[in-house]
Amino acid sequence: MLLKPTRLLVAVALSVGAIHCSAYAQATAASNWNRLLLASIKRDFARPPVHARNLFHHSAGIWDAWRAFDGSGAACFVNDHGEPVGTSVYVAREQAISVVSYRILCARFATSPGYAVMKPQYDALLAQYGVVPTDTHTVGLDPVAVGNRIAAAMLATLVNDGANEANNFANRVYVSVNNPMVVSTGGNPDMQFPNQWQPLALTSYVDQQGNVIPGGFPAFQSAEWGGVTPFGMLTSDRTYRTRNGVSWPIWLDPGAPPQYMGTGTDNATFRKGMEIVLRWSAHLDPADGVMWDISPGTMGDSPEPAVPSDWQNYYDASSGRPLGVGHAVNPATGLPYQANVVPRGDFTRALAEFWADGPSSETPPGHWFALLNDVRDRSADRRIGGRGAQLDPLEWDVKAYVLLGGAMHDAAVSAWSVKGGYDATRPVNSVRYMTNRGQSSNPGLGSFSPLGIQLVTGEVEFISTASSAPGERHAHLSNSVGQIAVRTWRGPGAITNPATDVAGVGWILGRFWYPYQRPTFVTPPFAGYVSGHSTYSRAAAETLTTLTGDAFFPGGVGEYLCVRNQFLVFEEGPSVDVRLQWATYRDAAEQSGLSRIWGGIHPPFDDMPGRAIGKQVASRAWARARELWNTPASCDADLDGSGDTGGADLGILLAAWGPVLDHPAADLNGDGVVGGADLGLMLAAWGPCVH
Repeated sequence: MLLKPTRLLVAVALSVGAIHCSAYAQATAASNWNRLLLASIKRDFARPPVHARNLFHHSAGIWDAWRAFDGSGAACFVNDHGEPVGTSVYVAREQAISVVSYRILCARFATSPGYAVMKPQYDALLAQYGVVPTDTHTVGLDPVAVGNRIAAAMLATLVNDGANEANNFANRVYVSVNNPMVVSTGGNPDMQFPNQWQPLALTSYVDQQGNVIPGGFPAFQSAEWGGVTPFGMLTSDRTYRTRNGVSWPIWLDPGAPPQYMGTGTDNATFRKGMEIVLRWSAHLDPADGVMWDISPGTMGDSPEPAVPSDWQNYYDASSGRPLGVGHAVNPATGLPYQANVVPRGDFTRALAEFWADGPSSETPPGHWFALLNDVRDRSADRRIGGRGAQLDPLEWDVKAYVLLGGAMHDAAVSAWSVKGGYDATRPVNSVRYMTNRGQSSNPGLGSFSPLGIQLVTGEVEFISTASSAPGERHAHLSNSVGQIAVRTWRGPGAITNPATDVAGVGWILGRFWYPYQRPTFVTPPFAGYVSGHSTYSRAAAETLTTLTGDAFFPGGVGEYLCVRNQFLVFEEGPSVDVRLQWATYRDAAEQSGLSRIWGGIHPPFDDMPGRAIGKQVASRAWARARELWNTPASCDADLDGSGDTGGADLGILLAAWGPVLDHPAADLNGDGVVGGADLGLMLAAWGPCVH
């Protein structure tokens, strides 16, 4: 099979609210270096936790550099002091930020496959701020000395943060209990522990950044990330779980995933999750005649279960249609959202590839930084939380970056602590394991095994002599009577040239089932539970909502155009232009989680617990960032930014009474509802803000 080149980037830029004009996009040293960091991630190995750490440490470094020139707030890592020395404070801050950024990027990407391309760009951007790379002096109060000191101290200290950076982030104690599954031979006969993660053996492995990895498949990536120092999570958020004689720290533990062949309802829950993955992979055919309106008017605003374990009532197992009711009007225009009707198979494929972050992407944490940058470029509002004074662009940027960076880092620490602690399997391993063993529905039918898969007419079937007769649905599988067939995306074997071919949906042998991915990648190299995408995305959505003081994208809509027959990489498509749209940040995060089910990467029971963790992570990151900014709690209730809490603020709070929709700032205690507790906090803060 040929590999399709990296997707074209023509006419596919994110457009966040056309009502806002790009004139608002005033670049700063912080935003310029952040974008260069994202470009560096695109050229590095695909390592989401590592890059969440890089994004956080860079964001914290530039915050420490910014505050060094007037002592504002508290340092995140290095408490330094500088003076403008013949220039303005603003210029001094940009110089110090540039020096910190340069040193961190050069150190963190020195061994990256893209370093030779990126290093000249680092040099050029540093020169724009009047600094030469060889100026490494650390004595004095000038911006260059301040930047060099902060960077040196951070790099020396953070090498001991538990990530094992000195050994290229290798695991110290983790060992897979399962032998690798040989993907090309089909089935999964040698999986001894079906509830635990299993590596894959591939002829050639290419990571999601397009880098060829020798050896076929890498080890479990970042299995011990629970040992990394977090940003905002508290020691009380950490518990320990013993597995295989090792004590695993788990942050914000969601509890164990359902177990295959477990007790009680566990087995049925596990099976249902994998069945939904198979069902939804049959939604990847643009020619099946199913059309969906994917506008924010019909999708989004989904009511989530109060308890993540109640996920089974959230997903439409058969149609795959997200259960959200949508938004009646665009709050920025007061008008209904226009219909956006496309083939379901184009929407699901475009969504899966958009959020898959590959190849050549910023990885999931960087993806949300890219979304933040687009929001900042198209909004003139530089207030924190939608209230208080307008900040200058540089101050807003450094505060926004350290907040989102901390949230993305903690999302990685928590999600990967769960992945390492529970070591759960992936759909490709489980589906092949079950179908290889047969069916567990009918003891009187052939290939019966309690370890087999459940039969579902029209979706998962036993291949019989009758069903494989000429002209019947399994005729092309007549040499496999007695095995299990699944109706699904036909996989990379049906694609010779991904630039022109579409696999479509049809009956294949279950033992050869593939997720919607490249055959040189197949599935991520780490455990499934919980979904990293769901955790990152919900943490980012909550963070952007709190940061901007608005649940909605600027202009009431964020969108991304997936150009016909150009955007998809795994195969040809989409067959029409697909404009992905979201009214709110949470709507975008929801679709990120759903995309991983359609992509065959996660069952639903990986999704909802990840969202719950992300929400908690965001709350703790916000609290920690406010400590850095030295933002007094009494100002939270100053909803109109007047400098005191009074009648106008009370009116805003009462108007927002009930579940948080478009006035998140009024939810003073962050519980998702504006109610009596928030009213109590406002009354306690009545009067002038305390600074």
